[in-house]
Amino acid sequence: MNYIGIIPARYHSTRFPGKPLCLIGGKTMIQRVYEQVSQVSLFSDVIVATDDKRILNTVHDFGGKAVMTSDLHKSGTERCAEVYRNLANVYPVGNTVIVNIQGDEPFLQSQQIEELISCFDDKSIQIATLIQKIEEEESLSNPNIVKVIVSAFMKAIYFSRSPIPYLQKHAFNQHIFYKHIGMYAFKADTLLSVVEMEPSALELAENLEQLRWLENGIPIKTYITRFQSSISIDTPDDLKRANLYYKR
Repeated sequence: MNYIGIIPARYHSTRFPGKPLCLIGGKTMIQRVYEQVSQVSLFSDVIVATDDKRILNTVHDFGGKAVMTSDLHKSGTERCAEVYRNLANVYPVGNTVIVNIQGDEPFLQSQQIEELISCFDDKSIQIATLIQKIEEEESLSNPNIVKVIVSAFMKAIYFSRSPIPYLQKHAFNQHIFYKHIGMYAFKADTLLSVVEMEPSALELAENLEQLRWLENGIPIKTYITRFQSSISIDTPDDLKRANLYYKR
């Protein structure tokens, strides 16, 4: 099996324009992410997929691999699909897994990517993602923390920005809650098919693209990561926290 790591990185973020090029400990965020991903020995290729030449040139300057993609994509998934289409003659559809890695987590641990890849030891898996136990009750009411419920076979049943399941007794310790870690791995043929699907009703309601896949009958395997989530950079304040974390 071929494994390809793709890091979507767009310049025009609504809350933090140009964030892939922000500096953390003297290196751009995109370089830090790229270096973490490159530690995964299973990857045949690691590629930054961007819509901006400033990011493209930065990646090339530090010796990384990057390609330009359309600026019309609505998601990182679509950006990954475009990159893979241009690689399909090198990495055949039936023998390739694409890992879509967030470009805004500079302290991402390579072991988490390896956990995700291990899901494909089961040849029937089409899509896999990571989840983690929620330790703080206040996280349940935070719509930016996506919650997930899973089956006895660790397949995702539903994702939501709301607390799920409903707590009849209103006791946090009544249930084990999980949050979604937004990194996906796809069989190549599955990746190409999901980007052709129309947005679904649940996806539009929650603004979560993975609900489109569930609504179309594609199971999503979940894996409980053993590693703590890294700091995600969404705002300039997050960047300040990241630099403090780096110094420590």
